[in-house]
Amino acid sequence: MRLVVPLQGVAQGRGGLLLGSLIPCALFYFLQLYLKRRRSPSDPSPPSSSSSNQPGMTRHSSLSNLLSRGPLRISSLATSIAKPDDSPYYMGLDRASGDPYHRIANPDGVIQLGLSENRLCFDLIEKWTSENLRDWVMGREGGDLSISGIATYQPSDGTMKLKMAMAGFMSRVMGRDVSYEPSQMVLTAGVTPAIETLCFCLADHGNAFLVPTPYYPSFDRDMKWRTGVELIPVHCRSKDNFVLSISALDQAFNQTRKRETKIRGILLSNPANPVGNLLSRKMLEALLKFAEEKNIHIVSDEIFAGSIYGEKEFVSIAEIVGSEDFDKNRVHIVYGLSKDLFLPGVRVGMIYSFNENVLAAARKLTRFSSVSAPTQRLLVSMLSDTRFIVEYIQTNKKRIQDMRDLFVAGLEELGIKCTDSRSSLYCWADMRNLIPTYGEKGELELWEKLLNVGKINLTPGSACHCIEPGWFRCCFTTLDKDDVRVVMGRIRKVVGSHTSCG
Repeated sequence: MRLVVPLQGVAQGRGGLLLGSLIPCALFYFLQLYLKRRRSPSDPSPPSSSSSNQPGMTRHSSLSNLLSRGPLRISSLATSIAKPDDSPYYMGLDRASGDPYHRIANPDGVIQLGLSENRLCFDLIEKWTSENLRDWVMGREGGDLSISGIATYQPSDGTMKLKMAMAGFMSRVMGRDVSYEPSQMVLTAGVTPAIETLCFCLADHGNAFLVPTPYYPSFDRDMKWRTGVELIPVHCRSKDNFVLSISALDQAFNQTRKRETKIRGILLSNPANPVGNLLSRKMLEALLKFAEEKNIHIVSDEIFAGSIYGEKEFVSIAEIVGSEDFDKNRVHIVYGLSKDLFLPGVRVGMIYSFNENVLAAARKLTRFSSVSAPTQRLLVSMLSDTRFIVEYIQTNKKRIQDMRDLFVAGLEELGIKCTDSRSSLYCWADMRNLIPTYGEKGELELWEKLLNVGKINLTPGSACHCIEPGWFRCCFTTLDKDDVRVVMGRIRKVVGSHTSCG
């Protein structure tokens, strides 16, 4: 009651003076405290000992929250692609590009024998370009100087002018009166996107392609990274000169089907990379029959078709389906200008297909890999120069053969033999007797010694899925005659001769 009465007195304006003063002060204090706590962080506040620690506490709390979130994530696909390369093929390329050999500027650098690049006729390309710069800019037909033909949008799958020029060039390269229809071409920024585009068109994620071994190491990237397809090695052996057999193909097909993996096609390299051998007409016919029997596609990579020398003739699968009664809808060819015409930096590849549905899809997919308009104008002018093309093809074949004979003869002096091949820009060297132990480990030990001690980058067979250890791909068209002597001296320094190691 003592509490109630004074309060009533205060409320009525009567009662004790002390309580009448304290209660309003207390109410005012609690109101100020309430408003202070409700005040936004942007409102200014007077400094005090009790509030001076608040900003630090806020920063510490925010930092803790950020750390608890972990690193900023990227996609699983990007994470897997961003990982360092563990293939000796790419490791060797990186090492050679980081310390490139030069006879004068860097004589102790790494000599690049792992890159399939043809520099033997660069002088012819350089001469033509310097003499035909005006035709490149304005067009061979002449006319007013204008950029309208290169600054405006062009068809993403290539202009008809370039397709017609490519058709004429390919007919000349392939020989044997093979003709190509420009409307069945889709042009891409290199053969890599051409092969990937075909994977998107022919297979779903998790489907597979059969690939004869040894095969080009970059197929594992080009075909699998974004499409999610699988590559099934079909092992070929040295006793058969690494030539594919239908029995090995059938065995791989049946084993893959047992795993309930759908096979959508066969990927062929003709001429073969890295071996350099050619598929005969008889084998191509057998492959077409096999594909029809299994209801699968055939993708034929013929990018080295113009780099044939010697007596053997190249037979394109286009010639077989054009002359005999086979199902054309399952045949697709890829080709490019980086090997036969030494224009790898220009980035021009091509899909040639007889399947209208594949062509329709591929044309739309080239939106992501179209060839630039200036590049197309350059190539139309170059490929239309018949005199230059004829001279280039003849000279190129002669220079490749001369360099190959010189390089192989040098290896034979060291007791190293190569497979019998007369095509492409490399040789397939047998170093089985030089590896310290028979197996992939011994092969990689020799590869590392050649790279680190001899300063020579070769491609070991294991990077090409070769089932037999001790084979190496040696690309010789980046060299000149003086370089060949240097290469042989460095190999001798590392491994000696065949007789001394055997």
